[in-house]
Amino acid sequence: MEVIPAIDLLEGRCVRLYQGDYAQAETFDENPGSVARQWADQGATRLHVVDLDGAKAGHPVNVSAIEAIVRAVDVPLQVGGGLRDRASAAALFKLGVQRVILGTVAVEQPDLVRELCQEFPEQIVVGIDARNGLVATRGWLETSQVTAIDLAQQMADFGIAAIIYTDIHRDGTLQGPNLDALRALANGVSVPIIASGGMSSVTDLLSLLALEPLGVTGAIVGRALYTGDIVLKEALRAVGQGRWQDVPPDFGSSALA
Repeated sequence: MEVIPAIDLLEGRCVRLYQGDYAQAETFDENPGSVARQWADQGATRLHVVDLDGAKAGHPVNVSAIEAIVRAVDVPLQVGGGLRDRASAAALFKLGVQRVILGTVAVEQPDLVRELCQEFPEQIVVGIDARNGLVATRGWLETSQVTAIDLAQQMADFGIAAIIYTDIHRDGTLQGPNLDALRALANGVSVPIIASGGMSSVTDLLSLLALEPLGVTGAIVGRALYTGDIVLKEALRAVGQGRWQDVPPDFGSSALA
């Protein structure tokens, strides 16, 4: 199971939202590059970066912050937020981003997703952000009538590298992942699923291991890393992947002791 730290960018700052509400943004660091180095130093094998301003504006906004993160670390980045045309995706690849995440266009321009999968194989990820089972778009400000499973099955046929599934009601709440929704999605498609939203403890990550045989291969962790509820090194040792697997465990007085 891959544990992927999240870096959400708002006006160049590293923030976390509560249930996707821009009015409830909490700033954790003014320097996203420094945050990225922190997670890389603790063993992260991938970073998840979201341009929140871009998601709302419909085009990338925090490009300089993304570029700073690329320069700061040598681990792969997956980046989303406002990527609604080929030029935006290509520009991020040129910066050194490994994978781009498409959300709104998966609903509104599915043919573009198909074309990008053909042009950039294994580099296109689709983010499916659901509210009560329906896909939200445009920075979670709108809710479509498309179900998460229907969209996942359509996108899987295009050859996407993975699906990131976010339960919006869980995002930023530390209430744990929606295991039932993840199980239903994994049973419905054959592409890797990355869980996102609500991760509050290593126990939550361990609960996802039961879904790994179905295709849930990773988990994005945000607020819990910034609050200290999850310590990245401990999480990586507990669930499997990380660049520190050869380091002897030293959990001290943590919950894993």
